[in-house]
Amino acid sequence: MNQISIIGAGIGGLTLGNILKQQNFDFTIYESAPEIKPVGAGIMMAVNAMQIFDKLGLKEKIENAGNKIHGICITDEKLKTISTTNVLALEKKFNSCNVAIHRAELQNILAENLGLENIKLNHSLQQIQKKENYLLEFENGFKAESNIVFGTDGIHSKVRNQIFKTGNIRNAGQKCWRGLTNFELPEKYNNHALEIWGKGKRFGFVKISEQKVYWYALVNENKFRENLDLIETFKDFDSLVLQILEATKPENIILNDIIDLTPIPKWYAENLCLIGDAAHATTPNMGQGACQSIEDAYVIGKLLERNRDFNSVFEEFQKIRRKKVDMIVKNSWTIGKISQWEKGNQIRNFLMRSIPESLNQKMVEKILKLEI
Repeated sequence: MNQISIIGAGIGGLTLGNILKQQNFDFTIYESAPEIKPVGAGIMMAVNAMQIFDKLGLKEKIENAGNKIHGICITDEKLKTISTTNVLALEKKFNSCNVAIHRAELQNILAENLGLENIKLNHSLQQIQKKENYLLEFENGFKAESNIVFGTDGIHSKVRNQIFKTGNIRNAGQKCWRGLTNFELPEKYNNHALEIWGKGKRFGFVKISEQKVYWYALVNENKFRENLDLIETFKDFDSLVLQILEATKPENIILNDIIDLTPIPKWYAENLCLIGDAAHATTPNMGQGACQSIEDAYVIGKLLERNRDFNSVFEEFQKIRRKKVDMIVKNSWTIGKISQWEKGNQIRNFLMRSIPESLNQKMVEKILKLEI
């Protein structure tokens, strides 16, 4: 019998584990993967997430394992600025900065800090049932009983599907390649993230460590075909994009659909709560997917400091988090559509450039400010 079971050792589940450990709760994390290994590619931990890692005493470790990013810029194909975010003022205000890091590096830091003895790998949830407590059955034959369950098992959450029987996954109609390569970026991009908008396609890159560059490329689904040549597809972009693509080995590239979750009415049931993508998966256009799951874990922790009644904490948690999360899901979807326009790009870029920087700063600040 576990007091608390966390289903999924992604970034949200591991952060929640660290927060519960800080408060001396007894918990077990169940993860379907046989090991925490370098799947995925790079990830940006924005200032909101880094403030939380600071409270966990992990900020410095994460900064040292990744690369500090002081500027985020959207440009056209020829690297002419469309919009920019002045991160330095926000860094000063929140005493944290954005960090680009390999996803597996971040997961390892979180896993080691909470203790690998609290994580059961190779435990893929098969069935969850509510009896007096929750009965958990795993594909490897292991069974467990748990008083409290957290579903941190991502957009395809089995916890959500079996307990809530809800959750409509939306496809944005975009294909996304993500890659990692050893590449020497021009010095001016060492601490800057760039996203380049073209016609029905985008390319972004950021340095995540001394040698490594993480990049992503998107095309609209109507332009996708098997074995699409990315160098050919992005030949009208600045030559730097082509150099990054040329430097990447095919085995270091992964391809995904861009999807999110239509908002679901309720994130909690009796003694059970969904957090992160299981509750409110977003498209990656604002770089806030993992950051919002980290915020979820933080808010749960803050509420548990005052009140050990999990059910009232879960209710309060959704009240606090709902508005911000819905706003991010909605805005991210819209940005994804605008950024992938196939016509009228010059008008779009002109309108984007005419948005006052102060307005942009205001929106970014709203996202980076912790709610509790």
